[in-house]
Amino acid sequence: MSEETTITIEDVSNSFIQLKEELHKLIIGQDDVLEQIIICMMSSGHCLMTGVPGLGKTMIVKTIAQTFNLSFKRIQFTPDLMPADIYGTDVLEEDPVTGKREFRFIKGPVFSQILLADEINRTPPKTQAALLEAMGESQVSAGGHTLALDLPFFVLATQNPIELEGTYPLPEAQLDRFLLNVVMDYLPIALEEKMVLEPTGNKSEKIEHNFDAEKIIAIQNLVRQIPVPKNVISYAVRRVSSTRRLDSSPQITQDMLKWGAGSRASQALILAGKARALLQGRLNVAIEDVQALARPVLRHRISTNFHADAEGTTEDDIIKKLLEIVPE
Repeated sequence: MSEETTITIEDVSNSFIQLKEELHKLIIGQDDVLEQIIICMMSSGHCLMTGVPGLGKTMIVKTIAQTFNLSFKRIQFTPDLMPADIYGTDVLEEDPVTGKREFRFIKGPVFSQILLADEINRTPPKTQAALLEAMGESQVSAGGHTLALDLPFFVLATQNPIELEGTYPLPEAQLDRFLLNVVMDYLPIALEEKMVLEPTGNKSEKIEHNFDAEKIIAIQNLVRQIPVPKNVISYAVRRVSSTRRLDSSPQITQDMLKWGAGSRASQALILAGKARALLQGRLNVAIEDVQALARPVLRHRISTNFHADAEGTTEDDIIKKLLEIVPE
């Protein structure tokens, strides 16, 4: 696709339908999860996937990477992983002709367009933070130089629930870098039976490349042009504001939350809403888009207090209740 080539809403919508068909060659169910990941990528964001081991989080990311004609690297996060294992390190080399020695920077796996950060919360915070600059600025400072990453650049990270042994909670600053936190749950019994009967992982289905870098960037630019009515912006801001402990906040916020979402959450709701509308072939964002994306946008940006923890009330429970309280 050349620079002069334009992409239309119909092109995006049709490509999204084809993409889902390709993904379902290897993935059974998880329609909402797949849609939210694609929405995140088309919004120029990064995606965090949360779920217990054995649900297929890694397989989903690897399958998505196959459908995109982009460079792909995987980092398996472990307790002994160091920051240099992510962004690279300087190596002292000697020229065999002149004998001159000089340092050469060897790029790490972060220098890719799709980066799978597998089980990101099984490594200490120091190593987790090594991704902050790359996720926020699409660049890496190492070896005395600042190196730009190839665009588009996506981090698709998986994490286990923090209640599991051997996990380190991600710092709030890094959680906020993820546009969406997509929660994977168990498949319905019927779909799990189908998965067991049809050993998906052994299929030799060939995945077609539907997207290259130029097409993705064109879609990302088109997403930002989707108009948003004032009432939808007002609703999104009020939705986010309802999670903050203010005098005017709903009682459930006062009673159950330690802190609420910041202004970046309002931007994320609208941006992701634009991508959802575009993928569905619509020219403007609706309140339904904001409502559909409230949980993945907000669940990692709010924190419950000890009252909520004692009662077993989760972030999703509170977001659901606030959806009922905040008027359209």
